[in-house]
Amino acid sequence: MPRLIDPGRGGAIGLDDLIEALETTPFDVRDEDSFAGLGPLLARLGRNRDFLADLAIAELKTRCEAQSASSGYGPQVFLLRPPNGRYVLRANFWPARDEPVTRASGTAAFFYDLPHDHNFSFLTYGYFGPGYWSDYYEYDPDLRVGLPGEHAGLRLIERARLEPERLMLYRRSRDIHVQLPPEAFSVSLNILGSDPAQPWIDQYRFDISSGTFAEALTCTAAEALLTLAAQFGGEGSELARDFARRHPCDRMRLTAVTALAAAAPDPDAAHAIFVTAADSSSGLVAGHARQRLAAMEALQRRSAPERTQPPLGSGGEALAGTA
Repeated sequence: MPRLIDPGRGGAIGLDDLIEALETTPFDVRDEDSFAGLGPLLARLGRNRDFLADLAIAELKTRCEAQSASSGYGPQVFLLRPPNGRYVLRANFWPARDEPVTRASGTAAFFYDLPHDHNFSFLTYGYFGPGYWSDYYEYDPDLRVGLPGEHAGLRLIERARLEPERLMLYRRSRDIHVQLPPEAFSVSLNILGSDPAQPWIDQYRFDISSGTFAEALTCTAAEALLTLAAQFGGEGSELARDFARRHPCDRMRLTAVTALAAAAPDPDAAHAIFVTAADSSSGLVAGHARQRLAAMEALQRRSAPERTQPPLGSGGEALAGTA
């Protein structure tokens, strides 16, 4: 489960104080202990009971101009400062299941009941309300490929709540949680670690009932553009073929293979692309290609016309009633 961190006993600080400390404190988001060392600073901001309300009122006076300009998140997230490439500061809002916003929007808008990991590490602090619940699991990504249906080796740790003043570190590609709504409206504070490699690190949804990977949730703009480019042929197809052969990210190689197959002129050409990909040195590419080949072959079997039985008496057999 996420790593519990001693929040310390330092007094409350303002948001500007936290930012100054983050800007002057060296840390490495890939080093668990280094990043965890920022936790007590977040806790000190959390002891400031006025700063978030003051920020929210200021945003409302400008019709949320700053949030609209700098936030790529939905309305559940309130950015405390625009991202700076090293970290992201945010507050998350967690409504109860029976509140009007949850009934109107559904639980998916708040990622409730969705088993998932994260492709970044982040610190979280229970700021307001009783806090959301989570069923916590762990897995080892180094032992898995990440194919849909692949056994993920999930280990259930416990069900726990992000209570007020609780400080935790969610570890990238290791901690899985199924978030459950709090009993009453709650707010958490986060420091997210920014890593240039983050867009190429997979985030997954899991099927808890079967203990398997359900799907990858990560997709970059480059992947969408490559899929589009392959449809136009020419240079776009050449680029996709090059990416399929040697792009350093397995997910982009898989995107290229899938894009080429989707743009293939006929099913036989698409089949040939997946046959080649099934021999890839990448477990992700080869595994997905084999799954697609199996699905194509199953579809072909279902769509093939059924053999009709010859009428009785054909092929030299005696007709009924003859001597």
